[in-house]
Amino acid sequence: MTRKKFLKKLFQLSLIGAIPALYSWQVEPFWVEFVQKKLSIRNLPQELEGRILMQISDLHVGNRFDWNFLIDAFKEAKSFNPDFVVYTGDFVNHGSPEDLQSLQKVMDHAVIGRLGTFGVLGNHDYGKNWKNLSSSENICNILADIGITILNNEQRESNGLNFIGFGDLWSPNFRPKEVMENYSPLKANLILCHNPDVCDLDVWNGYKGWILSGHTHGGQCRIPGVITPILPVKNKKYVSGEIDLEDGRTLYINRAIGHSFQVRFMVRPEITVFTLTQA
Repeated sequence: MTRKKFLKKLFQLSLIGAIPALYSWQVEPFWVEFVQKKLSIRNLPQELEGRILMQISDLHVGNRFDWNFLIDAFKEAKSFNPDFVVYTGDFVNHGSPEDLQSLQKVMDHAVIGRLGTFGVLGNHDYGKNWKNLSSSENICNILADIGITILNNEQRESNGLNFIGFGDLWSPNFRPKEVMENYSPLKANLILCHNPDVCDLDVWNGYKGWILSGHTHGGQCRIPGVITPILPVKNKKYVSGEIDLEDGRTLYINRAIGHSFQVRFMVRPEITVFTLTQA
């Protein structure tokens, strides 16, 4: 091979490699997918049949990416006119004062449900080493001011739908048994839990129903059926989407709208739009 042919071939290979790299850095991280699914809930009141529940997870507001795209996504999400909205954790990336200031700007445009808006915190909301309680309290205050109720091992009923929220698995506030000892299986229950690894712990007290979580980001970069190199959970089956836990519980893992790092490949950011139905 001549030097000229070698350089031409090298240029072609570089170009082939640059295109997916550019796509995974500048295109897919900001290409939000609105995933529409049915959510069948036991004991759901007739008047909630067909209502819209929206799940938004893992905003990761901070300095890792341009968070202004979250505001644009929120504007589009509002066109679905959700009756309920749930946020499943990791509102910020580090919990620094700068993160909190940015979060306030983003959440000024937050999607709020017409009938109720609830959420749980994620590990990143507890700052360094997931132990900073003042960071989590500041986030709760910001969210409360705009109408988002954060559930820390608590339950709250709204219009016949009972929301149960767990404290984050890696945080000092993880005490799910406090709320699961007192829930009623006769209600229309829905559990919010940031980290799906909690599904494998003995805390459920016979619960049958849906669990909405986030945390994994779907791996952010993966080749489905081949490899998901980075997955921050013990149970590597917990990647994304709907998972039948085969005991009456169904887990849904949202792929996240934000990112720990600005890179995604075959794992678009997600906002989930559920239509409520009676199980």
